[in-house]
Amino acid sequence: MENQRIGYLGPKGTFTKMAVDALFDGGSFISYESIPACLDAVERGDIETGVVPLENAIEGSVHLTIDYLVHQVNQAIIAEMTVPIKQHLLVHPDYQGERVKKIYSHSHAIAQCHQYLHKHYPDAEIEYTASTGRAAEIVASSGRETAAIGNHLAAEENGLKLLDTNIHDYDNNHTRFAVVQKNPKTLKVKDHTVSKHKTTVMVTLPKDYAGALHQVLAAFSWRKMNLSKIESRPMKTGLGNYFFLIDVDQPYDQVLFPGVQAELEALGCQLKVLGTYPAYQIDIPAPIQKA
Repeated sequence: MENQRIGYLGPKGTFTKMAVDALFDGGSFISYESIPACLDAVERGDIETGVVPLENAIEGSVHLTIDYLVHQVNQAIIAEMTVPIKQHLLVHPDYQGERVKKIYSHSHAIAQCHQYLHKHYPDAEIEYTASTGRAAEIVASSGRETAAIGNHLAAEENGLKLLDTNIHDYDNNHTRFAVVQKNPKTLKVKDHTVSKHKTTVMVTLPKDYAGALHQVLAAFSWRKMNLSKIESRPMKTGLGNYFFLIDVDQPYDQVLFPGVQAELEALGCQLKVLGTYPAYQIDIPAPIQKA
């Protein structure tokens, strides 16, 4: 099999890179500064595979990923991995106890540590970055009065100290990552537990149809198809126009799913399959010591 070309939300030191390292069995890894840049590279064919964050247990869905997959590119979700997220406070290697005046990180990471920051750094200025890895890069080139929120890999990659560890507000902090391809093909992955197989579909409702959502859910329910997630997102065509993203806890088949689609189309709904894929549960142990 030819060498896999895999893109991810970078730079080095992001949780996405940790997920990529944990899942894939070899390949060429290419970092991108943003989720759109990574997905655009897949669309152009610069890389075969893209890995982007999809949902966090604390902060919910990464709407940029969902909306870009739905509105901007034509790609399939071919795998999903759930990774534990441990946020740490990273400081410059020359830090000697100075007062931290500015803290950098991705907006989701900041939100995951809101109570910690409110308690310990209420006066610090918060500045959002494209990723936790980028925040670590900034602190590495800044003074000793700055800090970043990120993981142990970001600290290692940028030579930073760990001033405080596990600063996220809730212990059960996990993120789901989507593995996407434009032309689905076999992946070379390490041996990990597949927690389940899933199918993600997008359902668009007709306008002004009383009880439409109830009938959509009933089409899955009477077939005993378990739904693990239902989320509404704006269609971006006007107020009140939404689509629903639905995760079904089973692989696509040629009996139940075509039956659901036919039933929904009879109601004036549209259904599009965004992917049918294995869901991997990945553990990333990392011995952490404070500076």
